[in-house]
Amino acid sequence: MAADDLPDLALAQRILAAQPFSVLLGARITAFGGGAATLDLDIRDDLRQQNGYLHGGVLGYAADNALTFAAGTVLGPALLTVGFTIDYLRPAHHGVLRARATVVDSGRSRATCRCDLYTVDADGTEDRCAIAQGAVVAPTPRTADGSRPSDAQRP
Repeated sequence: MAADDLPDLALAQRILAAQPFSVLLGARITAFGGGAATLDLDIRDDLRQQNGYLHGGVLGYAADNALTFAAGTVLGPALLTVGFTIDYLRPAHHGVLRARATVVDSGRSRATCRCDLYTVDADGTEDRCAIAQGAVVAPTPRTADGSRPSDAQRP
C-alpha cells in the first residue's frame, strides 16, 4: 500500500470513535504512525473485577485494538484481528491504561504485532502490566455475488 493511502492519526481517531464499545470504555488513540499505535483509557471503578483490579477483558480489548491500529499504519484501515495472546504480568489498578503496539513483521495483507500494556501514574510513570502479540489481516473483499476473487481459482 502506498504511503499516501495509509491512514493518519485523525482518521484513526475517527475510526475509534465509530466503535460503540470503544466509546463506552472511553478509549483514545494518542499516537499513530510509522508501524506503531498507542491507545489510552482511564481506569475506572466500573471496569474493575471483584478484587479491585482492572478486569482482564479490558486489558484484552486494549491489546486487540492497539495491535490492530498499529497494523493499520502499514496495511491500511480495513483490518481484522486473526488472533492474539496476552500474558498478564501484574494487576492494573490505578491511573491510565496505556497499550503501545508496534508492527514486528508485515507483508502485503498480514502483520504481526506486539503490544506492551502499562498503567500510567499521574506523574507519567509507566509500569508494565501485560504483554500481547497478535496477527492482523487485510481481508480480501467479496464480490457482489458473495465470492472472493480467489474462490474461482480453488479446486
